[in-house]
Amino acid sequence: MGLGETWIAGLPKKQEPTAGGYCFKYNGPSHLELEMKSKKQIRDRIVICFLCVAIVISLLVVSCSNVYAKDIWISAYYGGWAQGCGYVGNMQADKIDYSAITHIIHFAIKPLPNGFIDDTTLCITPENSAALIKHAHAAGKKVLVSVGGEDTESAFLSATNSANRQKFINNLINFISTRGYDGIDLDWEPITPSSISQVTTLIVELRAALDAITPRPLLTAAVVWEPDLFAQLQDRFDQINIMTYDLNGNWLNGSWFNAPTYDGGYWFPASGPAPSANGLVDMFISAGVNPAKLGIGIGFYGYVAKGGNGTPTGGVTAPGQLWTSQPTKTAYTYYDIMDKFFKPQNYRYDSAAGAAYLSYNMPGSSEDMFITYDDELSIFEKVKYVRKKVIGGVIIFQLGGGWRPNAPVPDNLLQAVKDAVMQTENQAMVPSIPILNSPSNSAAGISTSTTLEWDFSAGADSYTLQVSQSPKFIEPIVNQDNLTALYTALTD
Repeated sequence: MGLGETWIAGLPKKQEPTAGGYCFKYNGPSHLELEMKSKKQIRDRIVICFLCVAIVISLLVVSCSNVYAKDIWISAYYGGWAQGCGYVGNMQADKIDYSAITHIIHFAIKPLPNGFIDDTTLCITPENSAALIKHAHAAGKKVLVSVGGEDTESAFLSATNSANRQKFINNLINFISTRGYDGIDLDWEPITPSSISQVTTLIVELRAALDAITPRPLLTAAVVWEPDLFAQLQDRFDQINIMTYDLNGNWLNGSWFNAPTYDGGYWFPASGPAPSANGLVDMFISAGVNPAKLGIGIGFYGYVAKGGNGTPTGGVTAPGQLWTSQPTKTAYTYYDIMDKFFKPQNYRYDSAAGAAYLSYNMPGSSEDMFITYDDELSIFEKVKYVRKKVIGGVIIFQLGGGWRPNAPVPDNLLQAVKDAVMQTENQAMVPSIPILNSPSNSAAGISTSTTLEWDFSAGADSYTLQVSQSPKFIEPIVNQDNLTALYTALTD
């Protein structure tokens, strides 16, 4: 007997009633349907699945519990240039609201090829270190120093070769010890396949050196595309923060957001689903990284894409527009975007992607603009996502970019982070919708002697599965409860 007319229903299960439940049905050649149900239905401990003509096809008892990430980290990068060195920066350390963050990461010192450290290029001077550490420690917050940054792989490779590695590690340990930092943030960019061996050795030996210090310093990582590597090394890190910004690369051959939470249903022919925080988090979790180790990014900066050709509006004005010639793309701090470009009538918010933007459709194409940045709404969506996904927290890059001293609230983005953390602190999160992965959606002629597989439902402890030859599920041929794995075998 095949599954061509067989129906399958499943729901995530929890321990106590909460705000909603989910079900799905699978009817082979047709489709997979998922619906979220009302609070009243869950209070009645009944989840009802409807066909398109509202016929009841299944009555399933489900229980849920308030599972969400309660204690999350807010690790904020703070650029040394915001303090200044030889000039006055735009945001001094005494202006930071330390109650809005859990950790602060001083950005950044750079590796030198000979195993020494460059602390001057980005203004991590002794005076700047002392000022930041003084204020952060007075507020009870830990301060890490970041080593690395964009395009530092070549210097890292020389600094961590067999001749220099021990000297480099010793210099790092001496730097944090003498300056008073509470840990190190490793930002090796990029990590190419040929570098993995040296990256691994550095992390293992650096963690061992830090473990010899009391109190034990923290070790965090800023990562992008290396899930398998960090799955293997995750026990060495206190945080593994995915840099879920700069996701609007020209490789997409189209316009996209800097730091969206979700792909929003957008698809690019050159690369597939649009890149997003959720997509990257899923990639790391699938590789075996503990979700509690992971953080996602909030950008206190954005991009102005201008001009281009071949879009429905001529130049770029919105997300997901494919072009025939690419626009110019320039990074701006949040304060510059607000001061130079923001007009309320041009503001847009893409709720499916969880991303804000400004749209300027001007005469001709050369002056068209698509401006992508994080704002209060997108920040709230990210914090809510962290809670719901039950991951570790967020990183902010970087505090100085959000400082507007002449605005009514000079640090409104940081206050938005603080408010979002408080507003979602006791918010129960509904388990996410489970998606049937195998048999694939719309598959036909599947034997009932098969294995059903579905994806992880954040917040779910177990699943209930029903299989029936009737869409009403009057007499299920399979009724399996308390499934904790993401698969189950069916037999005739």
